Amino acid sequence: VQLQASGGGLVQAGGSLRLSCVASVRAFSGYLMGWFRQAPGKEREFVGVIFRGGSTYYAESVKGRSTISRDDAKNTVYLHMSSLNPDDTAVYYCAAGHPSRGYSDYDDQGRYDYWGQGTQVTVSS
Repeated sequence: VQLQASGGGLVQAGGSLRLSCVASVRAFSGYLMGWFRQAPGKEREFVGVIFRGGSTYYAESVKGRSTISRDDAKNTVYLHMSSLNPDDTAVYYCAAGHPSRGYSDYDDQGRYDYWGQGTQVTVSS
């Protein structure tokens, strides 16, 4: 199983970006797909998740300016973020959680079975 994240780069404060993550898993539509990020010198933190069927949940730090979506036909999940600020600078990771493990603890890294390599997002002030 591989997850390939892309779309990171250098963005000015106030701007927006869209990250993509393609997953090489069977039955992708059943997977819990999460986004996490890790800023320099900090622990990896939860950003948001999308469940089977499209329901989403976001961390407070990004709520209201982030949207996670999925295209099950393309085995792809997206993270769109707007009103970016320097605090959003981090390596962003996508992760896939097998449906057999249920849908709780979605903000816990341990809930996820597969991880992408990360994509760097840098927000300049």
